[in-house]
Amino acid sequence: MNEIEFKEFAKIARLSREVVITEKIDGTNAIVFVPEDEEEPLLVGSRNRWVPLGESHFDFEKWVAEHASELRGLGPGYHYGEWWGSGIGPRGGYGLPMGEKRWSLFNVSRWAETRPACCHVVPVLARGVFTSDLVESALMRLREHGSIAAPGFMRPEGVVIYHVQGNVLFKKTLERDEIAKSNKGSV
Repeated sequence: MNEIEFKEFAKIARLSREVVITEKIDGTNAIVFVPEDEEEPLLVGSRNRWVPLGESHFDFEKWVAEHASELRGLGPGYHYGEWWGSGIGPRGGYGLPMGEKRWSLFNVSRWAETRPACCHVVPVLARGVFTSDLVESALMRLREHGSIAAPGFMRPEGVVIYHVQGNVLFKKTLERDEIAKSNKGSV
């Protein structure tokens, strides 16, 4: 019999553990990779690939080039966030002035207090032990008061729930949450 690699069944996280609920901003996923060698350029990526030089990702690569020295302050490694604002996504730029775009980092634990001035952080709506009520409360806050990321904008997208122990993300949108993204136009 051939040698078959044994694959252990993954541990199962308990649902009733800490979660961090943040506002889900409707833009485009954007990555900055900061190399250890300060002579090497920063890399820019989308959700699923590096953006080649000369190719645009909603002008994110231009913004990164303009703020490269500040962004090196994030430290070496991968930094993920949402690039959003004027001209990005179906929410009309969240009411930001024409041409204004922002990059909001996802890692709220690391960047809540100190970060480069050019960067924002996705707003935290709730923290605590997971319950459906905690999620619904965060959604209700957005429904009633609008976006925290762009105060006064009354059509926020929804929330992202980060389950700390499971190291997994979930999202819940305010509109048409029950319909898969790929099917939203076909109802």
